[in-house]
Amino acid sequence: MSETSFTATMPAADMINSQDLNAVPTAPSSQPSRTLLRVLAAISFCHLLNDMVQSLLPSIYPILKTKFHLDFTQLGLLTLTYQIVASMLQPLVGQFTDRRPMPFALPVGMTFTLIGLLLLAVAPSFGWLVFASCLVGVGSSIFHPESSRIARMASGGKHGFAQSFFQVGGNSGSAIGPLLAAFIVLPQGQKGMAWFALPAILGIVVLYRIGRWYRARQAEVAAGKKHEEHHPAVQLSRGRVAGALAVLVALVFSKYFYLASLTSYYTFYLIQRFQVSVRTSQIMLFLFLGAVAAGTLIGGSAGDRYGRKLVIWISILGVLPFTLVLPYASLFWTGVLSVVIGFIIASAFSAILVYAQELMPGRVGMISGLFFGVAFGMGGIGAGVLGKLADATSIINVYHLCAYLPAIGLLTGFLPDIEGKKKKLIAA
Repeated sequence: MSETSFTATMPAADMINSQDLNAVPTAPSSQPSRTLLRVLAAISFCHLLNDMVQSLLPSIYPILKTKFHLDFTQLGLLTLTYQIVASMLQPLVGQFTDRRPMPFALPVGMTFTLIGLLLLAVAPSFGWLVFASCLVGVGSSIFHPESSRIARMASGGKHGFAQSFFQVGGNSGSAIGPLLAAFIVLPQGQKGMAWFALPAILGIVVLYRIGRWYRARQAEVAAGKKHEEHHPAVQLSRGRVAGALAVLVALVFSKYFYLASLTSYYTFYLIQRFQVSVRTSQIMLFLFLGAVAAGTLIGGSAGDRYGRKLVIWISILGVLPFTLVLPYASLFWTGVLSVVIGFIIASAFSAILVYAQELMPGRVGMISGLFFGVAFGMGGIGAGVLGKLADATSIINVYHLCAYLPAIGLLTGFLPDIEGKKKKLIAA
């Protein structure tokens, strides 16, 4: 395990203290300062807690399906509800906080998630499950754009690394969630969800302390004692910017629509095709999501070093041969291929997000909210559509159709080379 990966999973008390959170760097540098790394590690740790808790919803679908006699369409509706609420609100939250910073919005968002989680543990009917999913979606809509802003503030100029480090916390949490569900929630049933109120409360505490650091930094910037980081902006026409954003949205659609087939229905696919146990399917889902976490960390650093457009090419289109083979593989090779797919495709999002932020400098919250929102929306729509398709045909047929989605990566060729233009501006 790398040093940075270890830092992301350190206990909150070791990562962050009052002195560190209230310190502000004197100037941007090529390497993040110790304080910025601690803040970055803290926000990544909170992302781990947030997404670990939120990943429990699809992880307990086998329990909910049996207890409430749900079909695949209803399970897809739960995911759709949570992710559509998050996707609709995230750009609005980001745009609002671009204009009016709210340092303590993050613990408020986590509080919504906590309430939704507790309600999931005691919900007596499908309608209450849908309402609880809405609350979790509201919490996510506040958390992601604001925490992405914190990650950029604490980047020290290494934006790709910061976003991937922040993202790997979330992906690690998403990977841990199903594993914990297999060993904690499955033995106890629906009420076992209540145990995960503890990490949500821990997240609220750490996010409050991050809010104090954010408030101190904003106060010093407002007083003129510190300066925000600025980079030369590449001048593109509105049409080219809009076109590039449309391509990026299409790429996010490809990535998250395909991922929806794995995160929401992978366990059912394994059970139906290979007759494995629920626990075995959950462990294989954990391995896939662990590969997603590892790929995320590599992708951001590779984007800083080799260029974000190259990373986007490789991570979207490069996964196509593996997705085409997956529906025909044996159980062993299904596990291997899913790990390879997760590792490669996960490297895309940090590169896409930072590329979009550089297209529209000064709109970090809005862009972060937009792309996290699109990611959640595509995941939710994908879960709903694929659930309906699984009911109409079979879950195996879903994987045959989704195998072609990464071909959309060919659209990357239409993205402008803003990184080369930025280098020329800096040199000038």
